[in-house]
Amino acid sequence: MAPTEQKIWIVNENPIAEVQPDTFRLETRPLPALKDGEVLVQVEFISNDPAQRGWIQKGSDPERAYVKPVRAGEPMRAGGVGKVVDSKSSKWKTGQRVYGYLGWADYVVLPEASIMMEAIDLPGVTAASLSVLGMVAVTAYQGIFEVLDCKPEHTVLVSGAAGAVGSAAIQYAKHVVGAKRVVGIAGGPEKCRWVESIGADACVDYKDPNFAANLKEALQGYADRYFENVGGQVLNAAFRVIKRYGKIGICGMISGYNGKIDPLPGFFEVISNRLTIEGFLVLDVAPRYGEIVQKIAGWAKEGKIKLDESETVVPTKIDDVPQTWQRLFRGENRGKLVTQLVV
Repeated sequence: MAPTEQKIWIVNENPIAEVQPDTFRLETRPLPALKDGEVLVQVEFISNDPAQRGWIQKGSDPERAYVKPVRAGEPMRAGGVGKVVDSKSSKWKTGQRVYGYLGWADYVVLPEASIMMEAIDLPGVTAASLSVLGMVAVTAYQGIFEVLDCKPEHTVLVSGAAGAVGSAAIQYAKHVVGAKRVVGIAGGPEKCRWVESIGADACVDYKDPNFAANLKEALQGYADRYFENVGGQVLNAAFRVIKRYGKIGICGMISGYNGKIDPLPGFFEVISNRLTIEGFLVLDVAPRYGEIVQKIAGWAKEGKIKLDESETVVPTKIDDVPQTWQRLFRGENRGKLVTQLVV
């Protein structure tokens, strides 16, 4: 028998700085009866992404935002994988596992057009559509191959290298492009060892007091290409080790997502060394999403991408979904942080 109500997290108050316990509230709501073209989905896995912090920022300008902000009183937006448990859709059938923006909820009624694709399964991966074949993987592809146009002769530097996008970028640069040297930046010796295990020639701990000197040594010179995920003092250090006429692709700046903005004294390097900076969003390649996913799946089957340990999967009750998401901002993940909903 199909459920008649849902538990769903609502944005209670848009934050300015750190997310607070009262930023979200959990509500129990009746599920509407299905209309033609709609499906009822039981949410199984939820994607945790730094970008979600920007979506809920207080005072954000909708005209400058790349997606519609989530305002107080609205359900929290999140990608997810779930199972269709009831359907009045000709496209999606009961029993199918699907991927789309399901939100922070246990059950959700959606129009069929809101489902992006059927969920993809890979051996040894819990939620491939959110991790190694998900939006983070496509973002890494976009940065390495299209924005930075990495070549075998390049030295490639990647910050946030133990995260979902960064760890994929490391593997594409080393195992697909065949870049001559790939260096990651991560927080702590354990994460750095993991980044090296997936393909980096070296990984530098940004928490080390000698970070700047260690970074220069690890690069064995200068970086031709820099894939930026962090911002702040990591970006400041990176400015000083990028080769003249080098390129920076800016995917994210997680260090500033909770309202803390660091000064960038190293920015003059952009002028003195004629660096090119380009920001990018995965939405730019949305029309080719499926095509890119198939390429990445092919590399996975060829063994070019290491799948084990590509996710940090956290079994979580619906009541604790915000707490699992906040692990991102404490660096408590290797690869993609995925919430697995449990009863």
